[in-house]
Amino acid sequence: MNFLLRNVEERDLYQLKQLADQFVLLNMPADEAVLKIKIKTSMESFSTKPPANAEYLFVVEDLESKKIIGSSLILAKHGTPEAPHNYIKVLKKEKFSQDLGIGFIHTILQFGQNMDGPTEIGGLLVDKQYRKRPERVGKQISLIRFLFMGLCPDRFQSRVLCELTPPYTKDGRSEFWEALGRRFTGLPYQEADRLSQTHKEFIKTLFPEENIYLTLLDAKARSVLGRVGESTRPAQHLLEKMGFTYINEVDPFDGGPHYGASLKDIAVVKYGKKYIVSSEDKSDFSLKGLLAYFDAGIFRGMQCSVSIEKNKIILPEYVRDRMGVEQGKEVFFYSYGDD
Repeated sequence: MNFLLRNVEERDLYQLKQLADQFVLLNMPADEAVLKIKIKTSMESFSTKPPANAEYLFVVEDLESKKIIGSSLILAKHGTPEAPHNYIKVLKKEKFSQDLGIGFIHTILQFGQNMDGPTEIGGLLVDKQYRKRPERVGKQISLIRFLFMGLCPDRFQSRVLCELTPPYTKDGRSEFWEALGRRFTGLPYQEADRLSQTHKEFIKTLFPEENIYLTLLDAKARSVLGRVGESTRPAQHLLEKMGFTYINEVDPFDGGPHYGASLKDIAVVKYGKKYIVSSEDKSDFSLKGLLAYFDAGIFRGMQCSVSIEKNKIILPEYVRDRMGVEQGKEVFFYSYGDD
């Protein structure tokens, strides 16, 4: 168990950029200036008085190599009057002709904005060299966000959203954007998506207010709408296992599907539990799962085996040492069960 899950720190900047260099992810770009801001915001967010734009950035560290090998992110609230959450609703509409005796069920795209939005999860990156390892680092860094929500539910909205990545062309373009967004903004995909991180006005003013019939878009755009890219399928399956479902919404830029769940119904939050750390010694640690600890702005997590007796949890010594957990402290534990 040589992996420690923790909140990001200033010293992680260089390695975090190296990790982001392996991917093309807009909410975790390989841009040192942007990552500096994210790290600063995250450190402020983990404090006792998080800012209005709270953003929690988690990393997983290989304790042997001292290398940052993964990351994940929580945006406490995605959608405010200053920075609305933009989406496209995917609806069905029936059309029937009495004269011809035939009808069609059309897919309709309807642009929308939410100024009182949900919590959003994202920023999931795993070093490609660690993806096939039996410890399943991706699962750990993905789920740790929900353990933090279980520890501190008052910091988050009652609904949780995840925007999944769709298939892209070999040169990183979005067929959906080429067929729709580019026609109304004149911008290439990467530039538009990058601009939207800080400027939202052009989306509302330039996108059509009227419903769009999907049949009017070309076949390539229709084929990627609401689909998940091959490399994102493991994340999709994990989210579905946690209780997330497709909510008939897609991203207005690339047509990637939006998945959502009630915070209280997410499996980790629903079935995980808070425990008090016991000082008791025990040799039988047979219950495997994910453990999280948060105190004084410091967050630590680890996959490990523990022993539980009533409302007390007994931890192996190496877990207490690596996570800095003392007797009498409160932790959150989620058991993997038969998984």
